[in-house]
Amino acid sequence: MRIVGGSHRGRPLIAPPDRTTRPTTDRVREALFNMLLHSPSLLTDAGKTRLDGGIVLDPFAGSGALAFEALSRGALHAHLFEIDPAARRAILRNAADLGFAERITLRGADALRPGRPVEPAGLVFLDPPYRSGLGTQVLTALDREGWLRADALVMVETDARKGQSGGSFAIPPGFALLEERQQGPARLTFLLKQG
Repeated sequence: MRIVGGSHRGRPLIAPPDRTTRPTTDRVREALFNMLLHSPSLLTDAGKTRLDGGIVLDPFAGSGALAFEALSRGALHAHLFEIDPAARRAILRNAADLGFAERITLRGADALRPGRPVEPAGLVFLDPPYRSGLGTQVLTALDREGWLRADALVMVETDARKGQSGGSFAIPPGFALLEERQQGPARLTFLLKQG
């Protein structure tokens, strides 16, 4: 696993040693960030990406790969939630190795009970365990507690394989579907928070 683009392109990332996390593959991450940078429907009204100087939120951080990719590509700060101790250790080591320790806030809290934010995020990477059914619940909790800006873009990764219970995601009230694409085993759904 490595950073696939930006200022830290090619730098390695470590994953937790156990199987409790499912890191987004390099190929899916590369496709995701190409969409964020080039898909007209995912840019702001001013035609800019949500990465440049933006605040990102990763409520199922795992190794932190999505947040670190965003920081490598110009995001200002990333807020990560991770309840697994081994995964938190991997995130902190990756942050130190990449020189991003001052640009992340790592919370050992459950994203279903996120508490109040210091600052709302404009870009959210929602990558719950495929068969957990947690995506809609966590997005609703984050929105209720004020973690999302009024025009936040949310990327939801689900299982694209037919017959998998984790492949479905119910869009909560207050969000509009912008785009949906399949990348290998993953389905990437992009939502816009509505004012």
